[in-house]
Amino acid sequence: MNKLYTDHIAGQLEVAAWQVEHCIELFEEGATVPFISRYRKERTGALDEMQVAAVRHYWLRFTELEKRKAAILSSIEEQGKLTDDLRRAIENEVDAQTVEDLYLPYRPKRRTRASVAREKGYEPLALKLWNMELDHPERESEEALAGARDIIAEMVAESQPVRAQLRDLYTRWGSITSHVVRGKADDADAQNYQNYFDFSQRLDRIPSHRLLAMLRARAQGFVSVKVDVNPDHALERIDRKVYEKKRRPTPACRAQVDAAVEDAYKRLLHPSIENEVIAQAKEKADVEAIRVFGENLRELLLAPPVGQKRTLAIDPGFRTGCKVVCLDAQGTLLHNDTIYPHPPVNEKIAAMKKISAMVEAYKIEVIAIGNGTAGRETEAFIQKIALPEGVRVYSVSEDGASVYSASEVAREEFPGYDVTVRGAVSIGRRLMDPLAELVKIDPKSIGVGQYQHDVDQTLLKERLDETVESCVNRVGVNLNTASSWLLRYVSGIGPVLARSIVDYRTENGPFASRDTLLKVKRLGPKVYEQCAGFLRIPGAANPLDNTAVHPERYALVERMAADAGVAVSTFIADASLREKVDLKRYVAGDAGMPTLTDIMTELAKPGRDPRGAIRVFEFSQEIQSIEDVQVGMVLPCIVTNVTAFGAFVDIGIHEHGLIHVSQMGDKYVSDPSKVLKVHQQLEARVISVDLDRRRIGLSLKGLKR
Repeated sequence: MNKLYTDHIAGQLEVAAWQVEHCIELFEEGATVPFISRYRKERTGALDEMQVAAVRHYWLRFTELEKRKAAILSSIEEQGKLTDDLRRAIENEVDAQTVEDLYLPYRPKRRTRASVAREKGYEPLALKLWNMELDHPERESEEALAGARDIIAEMVAESQPVRAQLRDLYTRWGSITSHVVRGKADDADAQNYQNYFDFSQRLDRIPSHRLLAMLRARAQGFVSVKVDVNPDHALERIDRKVYEKKRRPTPACRAQVDAAVEDAYKRLLHPSIENEVIAQAKEKADVEAIRVFGENLRELLLAPPVGQKRTLAIDPGFRTGCKVVCLDAQGTLLHNDTIYPHPPVNEKIAAMKKISAMVEAYKIEVIAIGNGTAGRETEAFIQKIALPEGVRVYSVSEDGASVYSASEVAREEFPGYDVTVRGAVSIGRRLMDPLAELVKIDPKSIGVGQYQHDVDQTLLKERLDETVESCVNRVGVNLNTASSWLLRYVSGIGPVLARSIVDYRTENGPFASRDTLLKVKRLGPKVYEQCAGFLRIPGAANPLDNTAVHPERYALVERMAADAGVAVSTFIADASLREKVDLKRYVAGDAGMPTLTDIMTELAKPGRDPRGAIRVFEFSQEIQSIEDVQVGMVLPCIVTNVTAFGAFVDIGIHEHGLIHVSQMGDKYVSDPSKVLKVHQQLEARVISVDLDRRRIGLSLKGLKR
């Protein structure tokens, strides 16, 4: 990649240019973010995963910018207007907006007032006025002068320095304002946006969630949105650029140019720059909203699993009953049934007998209950059953379960079952391994985002895919049990190879070693290099196959074990042997201290799941509905979503509570995601209950966490 870009990326990320260059070289070789950050630390100077992902983002953006520059240069050259200075200006620019500004005067456009004036032959007059070379412009006809002013107005509006000056003014000093559209104030749907019926705030200070809400209201036709600046300040900035290199202007020419400048501002520049800065502000708001969404998704995907346990899962319901499924330790569906413990049927005794029989017959170890409609009531019902000692009951988030149950992957997994059975299976599997189950659902449907349908969808998909890929590769994947939906997120694999791996496993039985992967159709050495370190084979003959040690480093570990006079398995099991190793002896070639340190860290806890242990959580028994919630209560809760303005928490009833950012601590909090995480368990004090709007306000002030 052009050094211009690598130097810019290095400056933005505050790293060395060579680190960026090596990172991009690896991308061009087909390496992934997880692989580079985990196994190529010597090449990148130990850039972490976030830095590598940022380099990739810039690399893709600048690759597209290069294509755009080539198209622009070709277009200008075809017009015969490409000068050496213009070529250099375009080629040496890293800002896409500036490139478009430079192209603007040469971009093919529809007929304008200026183009009509040029057709009439008024361009020479316009240039004379522009260059202050006309002593008596009043001798020209008014039609000619008007045409010349139109040409000058377009020249001003297409000037890159002028546009840059105005963009800076609007961005730094402009206020974004909104007003309710006439006749919409009483619209029922518009009430959600009543805060923006008469609203104004500095554009550079407006929080992302407010801007996105305002723009959503505009998109739905409830408010108008504009950017206000002082027009005198705008005209002053334009004048500075227009007149800075001109000889002493004559009053007569100046009057014509001034009129053209004012017209350019009102008719051409203001609408254009206003749209641009709103779009730029939205882009920043999108990035912030997507960042928060990505962090929430990461916490959700990395939620602790209960592990491979025989599970009874319940998708609760009132009128239609509760769908119950029994799963083996691998998540295979063994049995399904329906119970009716709630009104209007109220078959509690029959339901208890069925649950007890299923728990005994299938040696159930854990029970998963969806937290949606009737979830709290079902949990209370299950707690009344005399369950065998050790059987634990968990409330499981249903967000996205309905999306999965109606999806193609669910139909493929359970073609003979209806959506209620599939939903119950998803709830059970989500308890066993949240990551393995949630990868089957479109991340946008999981319920932890903010304005996810309003933000840039391409950028959102890129970030969410990166997040899922990061989580999957951080945890590692069991090669012999993983679904194709999980395998596709492993570094280098993708959907087609994931299906090939599952097909090979079905036809030939479990993989005995990582090397066997090379027998999979279309999985060659390059893909093997990318994926092998993230795949695990518990119980493999080579114990390193169940670790994050990459096969390319097996010989290194074998050498360490041989030097210690023991087998690799003994070397892994005996910490005292590893403590005696002088890592400096093994530094060679591309295996430096970062790689050696990572290897020793992994051998200390081979195959360890980084997600930690799951905890049973109990909501307050004092509240069963919002009517039971009283100001002053301190309630146990679970964070379900973190936004730019606060966090939503589940307190065990249908309505979730909101901990506003201003209530997150005794000190000022600027970023809620730095304080709270999705799935975090805590206690919060009730500070407001609005029964009409069904809203609950909570606070963490004065409480220990």
